[in-house]
Formats: sequence, structure tokens, C-alpha cells
Amino acid sequence: MILTIYTIIHVVISLLGIFSGFIVVFGLLAGKRLDGWTKFFLATTVATSVTGFFFPVDHFMPSQGLGIISLLVLAVAIYARYARHLAGAWRKIYVIGAVIALYLNVFVLIVQSFQKIPALKAMAPTQTEPPFKSTQLVVLALFVLLTIVAAIRFRDEPAGAP
Repeated sequence: MILTIYTIIHVVISLLGIFSGFIVVFGLLAGKRLDGWTKFFLATTVATSVTGFFFPVDHFMPSQGLGIISLLVLAVAIYARYARHLAGAWRKIYVIGAVIALYLNVFVLIVQSFQKIPALKAMAPTQTEPPFKSTQLVVLALFVLLTIVAAIRFRDEPAGAP
């Protein structure tokens, strides 16, 4: 019972992180900081990774490796945003880190969807089948594109300023 409640809390935090992450990324694409949404996104995304480590397992899991990577990316993004105040190259470092952190959450969402949703599980029961691989590839390509465009559009000054 406690594990079920914990799992629900973890999933809700994860979904809130993904939702707020998309708002933040769309803000970056529009050249807007969205400070409140950014704090919420970073906090929920850190919480998602941290709470993932408290599920009972008896050996090191790929999800734990992904959690470590996510926390490292988030540490750099948070440092760039709050300690370096997006100055100079730290602006692009923040954008790249924030989008990667969101991508990692979406990656896990896709994995979990193919494990838990019967129709998706039927299409890719071992997650080595083309529907799973192509979904992950398309999502990765979209996030690479989002990262590039956001890094270009999110700047200190308006476009065309001297």
C-alpha cells in the first residue's frame, strides 16, 4: 500500500515536471524566462530523479543511471541559471541542460508507457521492436531540434538590438 502511494506521488511529480518543462521550453522558444515556471520545472524534475532512487531494488538499474545523469544535467542547468545568472555562454548551457532534463523525463515516460499501456506493450513487448525504437528516435530528433531553436532564440537582448 505504501509503495503504491509512493509510486503515485512519484508519477504525479514526474508528470508535473514534464508539463511545466514544456511550458518552460516554449518560453525559451519565445525568448522568455518564465521564472516561476522555471523554478517549478527544475524543482519537480529534481524531485522526480531523487524520488526514483527510493524504489526497492536489489541491483543497479538503468533507471538509476538515468537518474544520476539527469541530476548531473540539472545541477549544471541550475548553476547556469541561478549562480551564473545566464551570463555569456551560461545562457546556452542552461537552455541545453533544461531541454535535456525534460527529454530524459519524456524518455522515461515513453518507456513506462510501453511497459504499462496494454496496446503499446502489445506492439513492443520487449522494447526492442520498431514501434518503440522509432518512437524514441522521433522524440529524440524533435528534442534536438527544440534545443537548437531554443538556444538560438533565448537571448539577453531582443533580436536586432545593437
